Amino acid sequence: MAETIGFVGLGNMGAPIARRLIDAGHAVSVYNRSPDKAAPLVEAGARRADAPAGVAAKGGVVFSIVADDAALEQVTRGPDGVLAALGPGGVHVSMSTIAVATARRMEALHAEAGASYLCAPVFGRPPAAAAGKLAIALSGSAAAKGRVAPLLAAFSQNVRDFGDAPGAANVVKLAGNFLIGSAVEALSEACALAEKNGVDRTAFVELLAGSLFDCPVYRIYGEGIAKRQFTPPGFRLALGLKDINLVLAAAADSEVPMPLASLVHDRLVTSMAKGRRDLDWMAMDLSVSEDAGTK
Repeated sequence: MAETIGFVGLGNMGAPIARRLIDAGHAVSVYNRSPDKAAPLVEAGARRADAPAGVAAKGGVVFSIVADDAALEQVTRGPDGVLAALGPGGVHVSMSTIAVATARRMEALHAEAGASYLCAPVFGRPPAAAAGKLAIALSGSAAAKGRVAPLLAAFSQNVRDFGDAPGAANVVKLAGNFLIGSAVEALSEACALAEKNGVDRTAFVELLAGSLFDCPVYRIYGEGIAKRQFTPPGFRLALGLKDINLVLAAAADSEVPMPLASLVHDRLVTSMAKGRRDLDWMAMDLSVSEDAGTK
């Protein structure tokens, strides 16, 4: 059944997700801090709001996917935030990659207002979002999850329920992004070794990604790293550093040593220092290549 939906955050991931919801026949109201990003969606049938609160209907459903914890707080709280407009019975589906502590705080804040907060971070890059092939880690109240299940189906092919605990899905997302960052580092080092010994980087990656390492991360990231295709970014390097910082914070809170995450963190900091914040985070490869003397 079609439902009126609010959508906040129209970046590389948010825009194609919102478009999938529009194409599925839902009435979608959109908000983005930069209004121009809403224009293509308005042309497709969305209604543009001037504030986060403007996308929400009393007791309705709002999706948000914003850059960081501070942005989520900003679009949620206060008289212009989505929570005040949602009110009792409303559901806020947060797809942002945020700290576990922030997710717990958001859940408590929504409960006070009689609304439900679902953690639903996504795995996949923009082309997967446009094709409706994202994977979603989901946690929160069972009733709210049941209500939004048909909506999630519009842009995902795999939804895994991680229970009621607020923040559980965010732990999954952080752990997953740690694995992706580690794969980028490993692929970059392997490519540097191959290249330094006269082996074509692309042929090397194609062999591995087509056999023993035949998985989306090694296929998609491997091709980008082999060909050094770091722009336009599917996921900016600055956001990668933000996420690895969240991984290390969660690890410290849980007393889990993660030395590999520390290595990836330092590689990202080095890349930031070299002015690469707006490249794809695969551009960690450039620092690896520089260390190896191959670039």
